[in-house]
Amino acid sequence: MSEFPPFGERYFATRDRLASVMRGTAALANETATDLNDRLPHAELENGLGKPFLFVVCGETNAGKSSFLNGLFGVELCRVNVLPETDRVLCYRHGIEARDLSISPLLQERHRPIGFLKYFNLVDTPGINASPDGNEPATGRYLPGADLIFFVFSVHNPWSPATWNFISSLPADFLERTVFIIQQADQLETGDIDVILGHVADLSMKRLGRVPTVFAVSAKLALQAKSLAPSSTTLAASGYPALKNFISRSVCHSTSRRQALETWRFQAASALQAIDDRIEEQTRSLNDQTYFLDAVEREIHGMRETFVNRLPGHLATVAGEFEAQAIRVSKILRRFLNPARSFLQVIQGDRTGHEIEEVFVDHLKQAVLEVAGKDGDEVAANCHAHWQQLADRVHSGLGVDLGTAIPIETILADARRRFVDRLGSAATRGIGSLKVRNRLDKDLRRRNIALKSFSVTALLFLIAGSTCGALGLPWLPTVFCVAALGFAIGGITVALITRTMITRNFLRHLLDTCGSFAVTLHHDYEEALRVVFRDYAESLDVLRTRLARGKLDIEIRLRRWQELFLTLKSIEQDL
Repeated sequence: MSEFPPFGERYFATRDRLASVMRGTAALANETATDLNDRLPHAELENGLGKPFLFVVCGETNAGKSSFLNGLFGVELCRVNVLPETDRVLCYRHGIEARDLSISPLLQERHRPIGFLKYFNLVDTPGINASPDGNEPATGRYLPGADLIFFVFSVHNPWSPATWNFISSLPADFLERTVFIIQQADQLETGDIDVILGHVADLSMKRLGRVPTVFAVSAKLALQAKSLAPSSTTLAASGYPALKNFISRSVCHSTSRRQALETWRFQAASALQAIDDRIEEQTRSLNDQTYFLDAVEREIHGMRETFVNRLPGHLATVAGEFEAQAIRVSKILRRFLNPARSFLQVIQGDRTGHEIEEVFVDHLKQAVLEVAGKDGDEVAANCHAHWQQLADRVHSGLGVDLGTAIPIETILADARRRFVDRLGSAATRGIGSLKVRNRLDKDLRRRNIALKSFSVTALLFLIAGSTCGALGLPWLPTVFCVAALGFAIGGITVALITRTMITRNFLRHLLDTCGSFAVTLHHDYEEALRVVFRDYAESLDVLRTRLARGKLDIEIRLRRWQELFLTLKSIEQDL
């Protein structure tokens, strides 16, 4: 099926276009902060402009009411059977999902995901002759608001007293919206149909004092034509083309509906004019703000270079911390190299070099981080003080509160964190490039070899003495034990001597590399400072981006405004 129902397409197309313009206008007004003074209230838009047409179908049992609706819209909407299928009032509405909602024992709403139900609500009633109050729910709930009321007569009995009595009881304004449908017209000859139409006209004049519009149709032929070519004579024989043309004229020429469209068109035009004035005002304001921001950014760039050139002198503090940590780690190394631990490491495996390097890296990194933290605090404090001086000027020049528009505390805190992290990483890399552990590991390996030799020799002599003692030899056990003790004392002596030598060499090597470490750290230190000030200077890019986005938004809104305006002009011509 097409987007619109098979009749009234021009009206619905115009209505949907106007509704789209009104929604677009309301959205554009919201984006531009334009006060429309309730020109386009949402509730009126949804409940008035988009209100579906209401068709109510009445007639006797098995007159073909459900078949008539199926043929009218070309879908099997209502069930059809030889026995009565409609035992209560059924109201068909559009719904995302198919569901049936029982309002009362005599009334049920059926929601179906069918396109034309967006534009038409259909009410299928039980037979007028089914019970004395069979149509009372339809009369009281739906007939007063119905756009068209269809009375369906069987071609075999179009003069039933029950139906005519019900029609005669309707108010005059109901009759103005009434259409008579002679159903199952395919079951009689054309001449017989003409006789029945004449009889219905005469009876209408006698009972109602007027002759409603009458159509003879065949729902069966209409549904058959759906599967045939559009030029098929079957559709023409069904009588539905003339009926649909009548419905289209009724829909398109509805005075109340067209007046509502014209009212809303005028309101939309007024709203668009207010939006146009607002966009022009915003454009002038953005241009003034751009000129002001250019001047402020030039000032900040000059201040940044002044701070960057002044702060790198703090490297002397880092060099002092390096020397202090070198002395501290050398003392830790001396404790690690005590004889007892050294002999144990010979047996278990010596990890002294690795552990000392980790200790030195950790301590020096912490020291560098402390220095960097102090420097970062100083830089952030200076930037924050300058930012506070800018607050009043930016507020008057841009109309922006810097305290809320730009989280400068967060920006400076992030810049400080990156500054400190970068120096910490640089310290780790700088120590690695000094190859401090390589020389230490060489000295430790030579020491461990000597200690291992003394340990093994003392152990062998001790084993030999124990063996001789077990064999009962009188003097050899004493000789071997004395020899073992001598080698043990020699090993301890070597451990003490090498501890002093290795510790002294390690400290001297660290102090010799202090200058290299400072040079390695210098580039990262200065670059980290520049990044802090760059972030501070670029913090105003938030405002620059805001202005650029504002200009882009205005361009987009102007294009949307023009599209809405041209569409509204087209709708005005249609109306």
